[in-house]
Amino acid sequence: MATADDLKFQEFDDAANLLAANPDATTISIDEPAEIPKNQHSRLQEPGREEDDELLGTDDSDKTELLAGQKKSAPFWTFEYYQTFFDVDTYQVLDRIKGSVFPVPGKNFVRLYIRSNPDLYGPFWICATLVFTIAVSGNLSNFFIHLGKPTYHYVPEFRKVSIAATTIYAYAWLVPLALWGFLMWRNSKVMNIVSYSFLEIVCVYGYSLFIYIPTAILWIIPQKVVRWVLVVFSLCLSGSVLVMTFWPAVRDDNRRVAVATVATVLLLHALLAVGCLAYFFDAPELDIPAPIIPAHNGTTVITKSH
Repeated sequence: MATADDLKFQEFDDAANLLAANPDATTISIDEPAEIPKNQHSRLQEPGREEDDELLGTDDSDKTELLAGQKKSAPFWTFEYYQTFFDVDTYQVLDRIKGSVFPVPGKNFVRLYIRSNPDLYGPFWICATLVFTIAVSGNLSNFFIHLGKPTYHYVPEFRKVSIAATTIYAYAWLVPLALWGFLMWRNSKVMNIVSYSFLEIVCVYGYSLFIYIPTAILWIIPQKVVRWVLVVFSLCLSGSVLVMTFWPAVRDDNRRVAVATVATVLLLHALLAVGCLAYFFDAPELDIPAPIIPAHNGTTVITKSH
């Protein structure tokens, strides 16, 4: 039977003997942390750009995207693949809506709300709600403006729904597609350009349109001054979300290119709001002549309708 001394690790005995022979010897622990990588050391020197470094694909963001890509392993023709784009709960959607309505200065919307789990559920229903809100509010605004006129007969304009749907969804998909392609092109020419995915850009644009839902309801008020004040207020909120999101993506690029990119993003966003207000709420009134109705006494009666 083996004794207790036979069960001891021989390596420990050798180490003890060496230390006893040379007490001043230097020992090295295998648990010592490795040297700080150079890229982390450079980031410690620039603490103000830590958020941008994460958006550039360094640190843990690469691991997060890699794990996210591994999760979406289902083929694109299966239902499970598209189900991942709608895998959000009510609290996440409300939190992202709150972040788009109350943007935090200096904070990136993608990093705070989107990057962990970009979705299409919120943007889809926000755009659908905005379509019906603009169409219904535009009809109600037209009704209230002509209310009380004896020659006016209200006829609902259902074509406004299709026009609003085409405009809103084209903006929410085509503009992000063009912006994503532009950022990918600039990323191949300039280093340190933030690489947003197409889904993240669509998500940002979709949630940024939420502020126009209550604004479109308030556009029913038949006062042009009030309407334009609401437009400016909405543009400041939603436009700030877009600027704080896409400015870090292009600020390391050529100065003129960066400014022109952000200016184009704001210009298209403003054109959407002003165009919806001008077409659905401030459309010019057209005088349409009514048909000539012959009277019984031989005279003709010409009525005028608006």
